[in-house]
Amino acid sequence: MDSLTQIVLGAAVGEAVLGKKIGNKAMLYGAIAGTIPDLDVLSSFFTDKVTALEIHRGFTHSILFSIVFAPIFAFIVTKLEKYKSKKDWSWLFFWAFITHPILDAQTTWGTQLFWPLDIRLAFKNVFVIDPLYTIPFLVLLILAMRQKKESTKRRYYNNLGLIISSSYLFITLILKGISYQTFIKELNKQNISYKEIETKPSPLNTLLWTANVETENAFLIGHSSFFDKNSIQFSSYPKNHHLLGNLANHEKVKRMIAISKGWYTINQKKDILYFNDLRFGTLSIKPNADNFVFKYKIEIDKNGNPYFIEEVKDKKAGGKLLLELWTRIKGK
Repeated sequence: MDSLTQIVLGAAVGEAVLGKKIGNKAMLYGAIAGTIPDLDVLSSFFTDKVTALEIHRGFTHSILFSIVFAPIFAFIVTKLEKYKSKKDWSWLFFWAFITHPILDAQTTWGTQLFWPLDIRLAFKNVFVIDPLYTIPFLVLLILAMRQKKESTKRRYYNNLGLIISSSYLFITLILKGISYQTFIKELNKQNISYKEIETKPSPLNTLLWTANVETENAFLIGHSSFFDKNSIQFSSYPKNHHLLGNLANHEKVKRMIAISKGWYTINQKKDILYFNDLRFGTLSIKPNADNFVFKYKIEIDKNGNPYFIEEVKDKKAGGKLLLELWTRIKGK
């Protein structure tokens, strides 16, 4: 999830663990701890794009990281703070660390919660930014923050925030199941033969859902709102995997394909190959949009080794997408 959401979750967890004893400092340290797992993004400054993508949401988002580093951070904090219980500080850091990847596991990218096992949990029931999850949570956290540490209202507001946010995640799983069945019925109705289907919410909401559908030679992308009255229109994207040629056997390309879980297309412009990761869709929900969220130019060095360069996104695309989403959610 986005940084603000992880800060709010970490602060709420810190308050639940230690707020009664140290007040707002529990929220402060919980908020800090809630962002620490995302420091793995710094790897992009020291390694190539493929390796950085493999590292992202890996070790720092695992149970092992939470267990090993919670007491280490607890030891450091006891040297800085008057409250000296290493056990309590360890619990605060552990729960702030572990709830971060559990929440991230609800998104499309997922997390390697069981690292070093090569298992990436990605339930795809919430978008990385979801106002319905974050805003009520944030409001209740602020209300809790304004109360004295001994106040029962403080615990009430904080616990209510945790309950509402967790309940919302449960509801999104139900919505995902309903939308999945809608897509299945529509594919059968249109006599579309498919190999696999994955669904996820569109940006910033859980009313409009997106399906990625694999067929023999192409991937289909369709959108379905709970307010739809018409049939779902699927856009087709040829796989074009053959364009990779011998590059398909290169170790780095194989790793990139593994990262995408096989949900990728290749296109060619002026003898330059582009790798499109379909898991995150496009920056537009219009039919046949091709401005993919994650698009990589494949460059070849003098030794014939490929490396991937992420294409810069159009800054105006975000604003256009919001307008498209609002119209499409209403079933138009």
